[in-house]
Amino acid sequence: MALPISHHIGAEHPSLAGAVKFTVGSRASVSAGRSAPVAAKLNHNKQQRRKNEVASPFEMADDIASRLGHDITVAHLERLFSKQAAGGSSPPPDGDPFGRLPARVAYQGPPGSYCQEAAARAFPSSAAATLLPCFQMEDAFAALEDLSADRAVIPAENSLDGPIDRNLDLLLRHPGVRILGELVLPVNHCLLSLPGAPKSALRRVVSHPQALSHCRRSLEVLNLEVNEVASAADAARFVAENRVTDTAVIGSRIAACEFGLRVLDPNFQDRQLGGNFNRFLNLGLSSAATASSATAEHKTTLAFALHGGPSDLFSAMWIFESHGVRVARVDHRPNRKRPLRIVDRAGGKVAYLDYVFVMDVEGSTSDAAVKAAIARLTEIAAFARVLGSYTSTCHSR
Repeated sequence: MALPISHHIGAEHPSLAGAVKFTVGSRASVSAGRSAPVAAKLNHNKQQRRKNEVASPFEMADDIASRLGHDITVAHLERLFSKQAAGGSSPPPDGDPFGRLPARVAYQGPPGSYCQEAAARAFPSSAAATLLPCFQMEDAFAALEDLSADRAVIPAENSLDGPIDRNLDLLLRHPGVRILGELVLPVNHCLLSLPGAPKSALRRVVSHPQALSHCRRSLEVLNLEVNEVASAADAARFVAENRVTDTAVIGSRIAACEFGLRVLDPNFQDRQLGGNFNRFLNLGLSSAATASSATAEHKTTLAFALHGGPSDLFSAMWIFESHGVRVARVDHRPNRKRPLRIVDRAGGKVAYLDYVFVMDVEGSTSDAAVKAAIARLTEIAAFARVLGSYTSTCHSR
């Protein structure tokens, strides 16, 4: 029996829907700052508007959650700045991206997210590493560029749902950021609930739409109300902090540890032929790329645009194949600098949308064959840039 999927949580917990459907404020908004008179005026106008509006439980929860996200962000920044004042978090020296200090690893998403889990797995030997949540995708890149983080871990692709296009775009828009590593992890959706709450008391399950789609058959067996939320990690935190006994969350195992929830059912996702995997990228500044070990690098990612568009893609791929370099993956994104490609035809001019191609090839930029192929690519491409040359680590379980 197909389960109804609604966009908000039921009337019993309207505040839960409000708390988890927002995107928590970005760290950039905290650091940007405004002058005191301007800020006071904005706050006054905001208060006046609120007086003239009828506040719903959803709006009240949004306001509380937004302020909570702001407080969390400020706390992380204050901790970072206090370390800097003590001389404990100064930028690491060239040639040693971590120096003798614990790594500061930014990750996309709130505490308890799958990306936090990936960040912890990406740096297993750094027990004292500081993990910094970034509530907006852009913030992880900004943290690298303003030196408040040494590394950033971002989600790149799911084996069932495909690539995360937004992060591809951000890689193209931040030329100083390079891919330094890749981590492939099996998806482990856990059914989480409040400790001590009986399973028979559950009335609903909430999670991100992607997680719900991965667990559709398992949810049908439970025969509970199913609700979508913007963030499973935020939903898990809300359930824990507000002692919600009738709601389970599909989330990560690290969310259970972060918020003190019970894992009712690990590996709650549907069994897929071949499995379900997430691919994460370990990012750093270009200067840090020279400090990483080149001995084991076996994948290189390039971005390029072609004068002839997709029709020339075969020529670009053949350059690598003819040099004995295998092409592992090809993707494309809109070319924002040149959105249109105008072509002269017999009947007149024809306009096509133009694209930037993102391609993974086997081998390192230190390999002679890869180096020669990239040099040849630059001769036929409108532009070409190496996004990273790195190792890939895959965990099968």
